[in-house]
Amino acid sequence: RFTVISERTLKILDYVVNYAAWMLLLSALYVCLLSLRQVFTLGLKRYFKERTIFGVILVWFVRLVKRIFRSLGKINLTDSSNKAIMKILAVNFIILLIMMSVWVFGIPILFLYTIILFFILRKYLDDIKNKYAILLSATSIIAEGNLEGTIEEDLGVFEPLKGELAKVQNGFKKAVIEETKSQRLKTDLITNVSHDLKTPLTAIITYVDLLKNKDLTLEERTSYVETLDKKSQRLKRLIEDLFEVSKASSNNITINKIEINIVNLLEQVLLELDDKIKESNVEFRFNPLEEKILVNLDSEKTYRIFENLIINITKYAIPHSRAYIDIELGQDFVEIILKNVSASELDFNLDVISERFVRGDESRNTDGSGLGLAIVKSFVELQGGKFTIQTDGDLFKAIVEFPME
Repeated sequence: RFTVISERTLKILDYVVNYAAWMLLLSALYVCLLSLRQVFTLGLKRYFKERTIFGVILVWFVRLVKRIFRSLGKINLTDSSNKAIMKILAVNFIILLIMMSVWVFGIPILFLYTIILFFILRKYLDDIKNKYAILLSATSIIAEGNLEGTIEEDLGVFEPLKGELAKVQNGFKKAVIEETKSQRLKTDLITNVSHDLKTPLTAIITYVDLLKNKDLTLEERTSYVETLDKKSQRLKRLIEDLFEVSKASSNNITINKIEINIVNLLEQVLLELDDKIKESNVEFRFNPLEEKILVNLDSEKTYRIFENLIINITKYAIPHSRAYIDIELGQDFVEIILKNVSASELDFNLDVISERFVRGDESRNTDGSGLGLAIVKSFVELQGGKFTIQTDGDLFKAIVEFPME
């Protein structure tokens, strides 16, 4: 059974369809005109990127690929690269899967993907080359002896090498400083040892010439012999001290460690140096908190350490003053601290006073080899200890630290 539509109804439907078609056509034309206006306003490239679906997808895709390769540039070559490789493969798998899902259109998309990948890879490799060139330039500058150059640029995958290169620079700087210091000390050593050896030697030659005079009285002859004995003994001590320091510096010395009582050893040194202490008019105060402090040390070398330090005090402390010897126990170390007030101004450099033949200007006229503190430092360090000197005005403080094994 069919329904018959009247002619009037058909005309109305015809009008509605025509109206709708014209509306769609005019709307499409309006949209086209607006889009054309956007092309002129934004430019074709920007319009394609921001106003078209394909352009938006393409921009997202390019940014994704760039982000992946940018992350490659920040890979730390010292770490495991498994995570970075898996990330790249996963993203590449997703991209290829999307291309395969669009059937025949996947081929041109794959071609476009290959072109984009080529340009991104080329840019990435050029960036690596530039950073590598910066690194080579920095190493060349260091090789030429310039240790002040720094790398300000981000080196990407070579960033860890920048830190290591800075460490190498600092190492070279320290080596240069140490070498300069060593050369200066060698020069001072030659100068000072020549002076210190020449002084008693000249005196010995002079008094030997005087003894050749047959007209000397017995009293004069005896006096000259006593002076000769003093000068020869000083020369002997100087040569022995120089020999000891030389052996210690070259580690050509044997350390025989046994368990010794530091307190008893200090008391023994003070007792055997009693005559020198009385002559110096320096009153020593030694009141240990404990009667027995056992440490594994070489008794002979440790005795020499304390002997030199106490003799040093008798030479340079203010007469009729007090010197203090304290012992402090730490968790795994023992400190022996010797303090005195210096008779002359402490004008020396703390960093070099324990080097060979180094003495303060005022102490150059005293009877000494200038090797006492150098011997102390060498013997302390050979036994795994640490020797430091501190000053506060005219207060001189020598600190010997030994590990408690």
